[in-house]
Order: sequence, then C-alpha cells, then structure tokens
Amino acid sequence: RRGSEMKRIANIIVQRRIVIVFVFVFLFFIVLLVRLGYVQFVLSPFLVGQAEELWSRDIIFEPERGKITDRNGEVLAENVSAPTVMIVPRQIENPEDTAKQLSEALSMDYERALGEITKNERIVRLHPEGRKISEEKARAIQELGLSGVYIAEDSIRHYPKGDYLSHVLGFSGIDNQGLTGLELFYEEQLSGTPGSLSFYSDAKGRRMPHKADKYKEPMDGYDLKLTIDHRIQTIMERELDIAESKYNPDGAIAIALNPKDGSVLGMASRPNFDPANYQDIPAEVYNRNLPVWSTYEPGSTFKIITLAAALEEGKVDLLEDEFHDHGSIEVGGTHLHCWKSGGHGHQNFLEVVQNSCNPGFVELGQRLGKEQLFSYIKKFGFGVKTGIDLQGEANGILFNLENVGPIELGTTAFGQGVSVTPIQQVMAVSAAVNGGYLYEPYVAEGFIDPATGELVAKKEPNLKERVISPETSKEIRNALEHVVALGTGRSAYVEGYRVGGKTGTAQKVGPDGGYMENNHIVSFIGFAPANDPEIVVYVAIDNPNGVVQFGGVVAAPIVGTIIDDSLRALDVPKQDGGIDKDNQWPEEPLVEIPDLIGVETDELQSYYFNFQIDTVGDGNVILDQAPAPGEKVEQGSKIRVVLGEK
Repeated sequence: RRGSEMKRIANIIVQRRIVIVFVFVFLFFIVLLVRLGYVQFVLSPFLVGQAEELWSRDIIFEPERGKITDRNGEVLAENVSAPTVMIVPRQIENPEDTAKQLSEALSMDYERALGEITKNERIVRLHPEGRKISEEKARAIQELGLSGVYIAEDSIRHYPKGDYLSHVLGFSGIDNQGLTGLELFYEEQLSGTPGSLSFYSDAKGRRMPHKADKYKEPMDGYDLKLTIDHRIQTIMERELDIAESKYNPDGAIAIALNPKDGSVLGMASRPNFDPANYQDIPAEVYNRNLPVWSTYEPGSTFKIITLAAALEEGKVDLLEDEFHDHGSIEVGGTHLHCWKSGGHGHQNFLEVVQNSCNPGFVELGQRLGKEQLFSYIKKFGFGVKTGIDLQGEANGILFNLENVGPIELGTTAFGQGVSVTPIQQVMAVSAAVNGGYLYEPYVAEGFIDPATGELVAKKEPNLKERVISPETSKEIRNALEHVVALGTGRSAYVEGYRVGGKTGTAQKVGPDGGYMENNHIVSFIGFAPANDPEIVVYVAIDNPNGVVQFGGVVAAPIVGTIIDDSLRALDVPKQDGGIDKDNQWPEEPLVEIPDLIGVETDELQSYYFNFQIDTVGDGNVILDQAPAPGEKVEQGSKIRVVLGEK
C-alpha cells in the first residue's frame, strides 16, 4: 500500500512538472509571437529604413534657386545649367583607367583624380574641377561610358546685367548659398529644398538590379520680385558711370525711392563689382553697400530736419521773420561761419533756406533748443537703423543730449557733428515732403511661386509714425522748390517738372580726428513733382577731383538728370504752376519751341529763332516735329521736322 501511495505521488509530481514545462513553453511561444508581431508591425518601417540606409546610395539634385526680378519682371539674377560630376567609388571597375580619362576630360591632376575615385565613401564630388562644369564637358564625360561616374543636373547663378545693382543683389557661392546682399538676406525663400535619386547596392557596392530606384523631386525656391525699377536703375548707373569718369571720386552713391510708401526704386554705388567674379574683388568692396553701410556728416541736406522742426513748433515764419548774415555767428565763444565769405546780408528765412545760410540755421537751432531739436532728429529716424531688408545697415551717430552745449547745438542745426547713413537721409526727407509720414524702406516687393506664377507673399508698406503735419510738409516742399528755382540747387532745375531739393557739402574727418582740407562729400537730395512727390533722389560724390567741391555744382545736376529721365520713364505728366528759374551768368534762359506743323519750308525764313533745323522726308510742308511745340530747350538746340506734301 505504501508503495502504491509513493507511486501515485510520483505520478502527480511528474504531471505537475509536465504542466510547468508546458506553461513555460506556452509562455515562450506567446512572447515569441508578440515579439514577432512587434517586429513585423511596429519595428518593420524602422528596420526597413535602416536596411535601405545601408543599401541605398543617394545622388543629390539641387533645387532651382529662385530668380530675382525688378518690379516689371526684368530678370536681374537667374540660373544657367552647370552639371556636376558625381562618383560612386565602389562601382568603379577600373580605377586607373577611369582616373586617367577623367583627369584628361576635366584638366585634373591624375594622382588626385585617382585618390578621389578610390575614397572609402558612398558618393564623391570631384571638387572643384567637376563642379559646375560646362554642358560640353558633361556630354564628353557621359560619352566615355564610365561605370560609377554620374552627371548630376546642377546650376550656377548668373547675373545678366553684370555689375548692375551688384551691392543690392549680392551673390551666391558654388553651392548656390547666398553670401551677401539680397541673396543672403532672403536665402531661406530663394534656396528651395534639395531632391535626390536613391539606388540600392550590396555591401560590395554592386547595384541591386531587382530593387527599384527612388526619386525625390527637388522643391525650387521662390522667385523674388523687387521694388527696383530697372529703367530708373539704368539711369542711375549711367549717371554714376559718367560722374566716376568725370571726377574720379573716392566713391559715389545714388538712391531713388518712392516717398509715398518707402519702396526703393533704385540704389547704386561706386566702386562696384561683377557678382560673377566676386573672388577677384577685395572684400571691402563687395561687403560694403554704401547707401546703407556708410556714415558721414550730412552737411546742409540735414538742414531740412531743422527747418521741419522749427516750422512744426511755430518757431519761424519764413516770409515774415528776418535774419542778417554777417558771414558768421558767435556761439559759446566760437565763430560758426557761413559757406559764403562775407555772408548773405539781410534775408527773410525763406531766403535763408534758399541760400543754405549756416548762421540762419544756427538761429533756428537756438530758437528750438537742444531738447526740441534732438527730439525731432530722433523722430525722423536718425540714430537707429531704418530696418531696410539689406545686410550691413549702420545706426549712425548722434551727440548724447547731456553732452550737447551751445556749439554742438549750433553745428547740429546745419548738419555738422552728427553722423548719418544715406538711407536715413532719404527716409527723413521723404517724411518731410510726403505729408509727414516716416516709412520703413524696403527692396523686396514679394515672392512668386515659380510653378504657378502666383504671388505667395507681398510686402506691405510699414508706416512707423507721423512726424510732422501736412501743413508743415507743404511749407517745406514750397521752400525746397525755391531752393532749386532760385537758390543753391539751381543746377537740379528741370524744365516742365516742379523739383524741390537741398544741397549738401560735408567736411570729412581725417585719421587724426580733424577735418580734412579740400576733401568733401558733396551731395544733393531732390524730389518731384514738388506739389505731389513721386520720387526722391539722393546723390553723394566722395571727394570729386578737378572741380569746386560744392553739392550744387557736382551733385545737383546729376540729381536733376535722374529726376528728369525717371519721371519720363514713369510717365509722370509735366505740371504747371512751378517757380521760374532765376538764371545767373553764364546760364541762359530756355526758349520755347514754336509750333511749326503746317508751315511751308519757304516760310521758315520769317521765323526768328536760334534753333538748328534737321529735316526728314521730302516735300515742302512740315507734317510733324520733335520736340513738341511749347517745350522749352536751350538756345541753339536741334529741331527735327518731318516734311511732306499738303
């Protein structure tokens, strides 16, 4: 019995062990199944991705960089095809022969070519000989039929107008990344997203024929549309070229801007450069966009701000208040001199503005006091960046108010002792003549999707603040129109257009901290039409040679020409009601073109005028003429007439 009981107990123990083993086996299979399911359904995408990462070889396709155009669609920066040689070293069957053929095709050192194509890397770019090559070289390499050698589609930046607008546009590097100017400022929008062609190969680099290639299309960058008008920019570039040839200056700048919204119509400076050859140019040339980077004492163009403050605060009546200029004014024990030796004598304050009389503006500064004058200087945007969408903008330098004494107040009132940027000058004067609105300047009008042609982002004008009243602005426009017609800015006068403006002649500070002799920055800022300004133009010439260094002599006629040609390009009609120019010797008054249409040729002898007649066509009757009747031109000018029969 005892033996039977022991046998039964033994059987129970065995059964329990079997059950335990079974349970463990069952649990093992459950865990295995769960793990397999997890790997199959959860980890599968990750593991496949890891495997494909080990097998795949990618050829990168760069996106098309966005074009840059002017406001009318004129292309200023674009891309031209420039293929790149790509090497997959593990697919090279005969390295020595491949290196020999590539070195000959690319004018590359053989040993270096061999070293490149035998690198232990997935993909190698032959840099720089194989980067951005010509289409002819690319076709020649393709015709060699070399295994492991691929031609990837690529492009290089092209600036079709050469050194035109170079500092504003900037340039991009060999990898099409923006390095300066707008190319850098709007890099994110212009650059796009790269694409790729992925193929698969085994551990030895052999292509896997049964695995499909994957192609990811590149996303091209947005096209950038500027506020620049290529017609106005061309006029400015031409005029600076002429000034550079005529005066051989140390530098020159020009800015044209729409005062009604702050949009830049043109911007140029000298010296300039061709963006395609920036490697050959000193960095201080291409890194310095002078209209926004340079700072200097503005001289008399700054008097517009003093005038605006005095008028807005009711400190002066231009016609009723009078001032006698002896040639200097004593301030704090120092004599501050007028530019005219002996002074201008007795004047009202409109004549003070016309004559750019320094002592008269010192008087206005004293009437205002330093707190009021400097509050307006800051309201007009001086001492801080304007916020223009260009690299390298400077702040300018103002006196600390606690350091402003009588002398500093006096010199600041006529534009000496403060340091400003050209773009600050232009924005401040724009606010003074546009009704009192200070805008933020901008160059980018918007971005265009190259696939659809739709405008995807547009810049809206940014009004910073109202600085003066419309009534004050109207008085300033009238005073500055008198400057051009009757005062120091007569060289900027344009027949048929009402032009206002102000001259500037600023001394330059030398390395020793003192003012330099016979070395000035001469400038002029003008606007037109004076009754409703459409354009503001600023030109500054740094140390012009072989000429009297006055803004009215050098810069004013350049601004007059730019305004004249620009308003014609913009189809701005001529206006009546302007102030007739006060011609001074040796200037001669303009004469009006008579109406000759319908006049017979034998009757021309009865006309008494000093013109040259240039005829076109046959006949004895004048059918048309140019210039049109009523236009005013210089005496001795040529009139072209078209002849025909009645």
